[in-house]
Amino acid sequence: MRALQWEQAMNPQSVESQPPVAPQTDPVPISGAAGGALAVGGSALLAACGGDSTSPAPAPSPSPVPTPLTQQQASRFLSQAAIGYAHTDISNVANSSIQSWLSAQFAMARPQKFWAFLKAGSYDAAANINNNAGYEAMVWSQLMGSSDILRQRVGLALLDQWVVSIDGLTGSWRAFAMAAYFDVLWDNAFGNYRDIMEGVSTSVAMGLYLTFLGNVKANAATGAIPDENYARELMQLFTIGLYQLNMDGTQVLSGGKPVPTYSQTDVSQGARVWTGYTYANAINATPDRLQLGMVINPLTHETGATSFLGITIPAGSDGATARKLALDGLFAHANVPPFVSKQLIQHLVTSNPSPAYVQRVATVFANNGSGVRGDMKAVIAAILTDAEARDDAGALASSTFGKVREPVVRLVQWAKAFGVTSPTNLWPFGNTSSSANRLGEGVGHAPSVFNWFRPGYVPPGTTLAANGLVGPEFQITNEPSVVAYVNFMAAVITNGAGEAKPDYSALTVLATSSQSLLDELNLVLAAGQISAATIAQMKAALDTISVATSAGLNNRIYAAITLVMASPEYLVLR
Repeated sequence: MRALQWEQAMNPQSVESQPPVAPQTDPVPISGAAGGALAVGGSALLAACGGDSTSPAPAPSPSPVPTPLTQQQASRFLSQAAIGYAHTDISNVANSSIQSWLSAQFAMARPQKFWAFLKAGSYDAAANINNNAGYEAMVWSQLMGSSDILRQRVGLALLDQWVVSIDGLTGSWRAFAMAAYFDVLWDNAFGNYRDIMEGVSTSVAMGLYLTFLGNVKANAATGAIPDENYARELMQLFTIGLYQLNMDGTQVLSGGKPVPTYSQTDVSQGARVWTGYTYANAINATPDRLQLGMVINPLTHETGATSFLGITIPAGSDGATARKLALDGLFAHANVPPFVSKQLIQHLVTSNPSPAYVQRVATVFANNGSGVRGDMKAVIAAILTDAEARDDAGALASSTFGKVREPVVRLVQWAKAFGVTSPTNLWPFGNTSSSANRLGEGVGHAPSVFNWFRPGYVPPGTTLAANGLVGPEFQITNEPSVVAYVNFMAAVITNGAGEAKPDYSALTVLATSSQSLLDELNLVLAAGQISAATIAQMKAALDTISVATSAGLNNRIYAAITLVMASPEYLVLR
């Protein structure tokens, strides 16, 4: 990632790009002592991303996960595995082991579900039937406030693939529709991928978003045909992708060209499966039917014989049988292990995993060692304990390993690191989608089913492109979004969000020494990856802030956190 020319990557427009989201509030200016320090951070951000072109390094050979871990190794592991973490989490991992931590997280029950949050907050009041009340608070409550930090990270990764956006929903009780959908993903994050496929395929939110709720069979008299949205995206985005893959994620070629996985005929035939879907009941006075999932009206479901991708559904099959045969057939497709495994690796560890890394994880997806396909616990463990993920020295030396941290994950990491709480449970961080004055990414606000960024996105005219590498998160990275991110973070670092405040008490005992303060932040936020040269620049800036008063001490803390979170060595997770 150091080989990327940042200046060129600032324009991520491509055929896959989406128009920017309209601004929501006035921009927060950089000013005061923190603003002076930010000038150093901004120049470092641009300067540190240049470098020479290099080819991808070969994958390291598999090796045991190191134990015990140093504090920096534990922090680096958590930066890949957790939605956010504090110093105590680092110490817990370092004092036990990665395997112990994973086992504890896998065994942890969800402290609260999304649906339960909305119910507990009485957001099902009649006045909210046609608005999104409670939605943003629900999201931040779970991501920032829950202790199941691995599940939250994996759930967000699944949402990045199985996209539903509240902004694309019609009908009533939209926040509850999203809550029920999120619970499908989060509940099954440690289950089986086949169960995710089933839950999503009966979700009202997905039925609304990809328009197969109310889908009816073909009408020969009128020429009407079934809606093809879900049939297409189920294949293209959720299970097998556009082209046939080898087990290592590379494309199968014929005559030097990639081989398509499906045809338009497969889409048209597959669409017949997703007919007849409707609400479980007609009661709309409460949101409860949204949690029940969709049912199938036999009068509008296609019962003729259907065949696609070698999957055969006999004539006369009811809707549930057709769904089972279709999903079982897709789940068994050879593309599913490498297609899903690579995207999960990209979300958690590195944008450009080696083919060997992908193959090792895909092999576990295909068979967890006990003959089970799609075991999410086994797949997650394989991703996070793989030699390529755990090669700390190799990752830091590589110019191709790593990924840009998602803006949403950066915000949550800050909140978890410094114990942000919301006494009223309002979590008033709001919609962070604006690229003009917020993060340029919002949870459940993707501009299309293709998410905020595509897994195969290549920033045009960059060193990444010249080396055949991808940089997914750079699709939402440009000059305005970089400035907006720094300004937004500077504001929340200083003020919190409404009554949701951070706790910097542990930093106040360190802040009289800029070096000690930066050492702590470097460990907790950046796994010790910020270079000595960058730290020295930051220290010089922080030393200009007097700590003779409590206000000065706080200003030094605010500026230090902002500088660290604006540095390229933090922004690029390695």
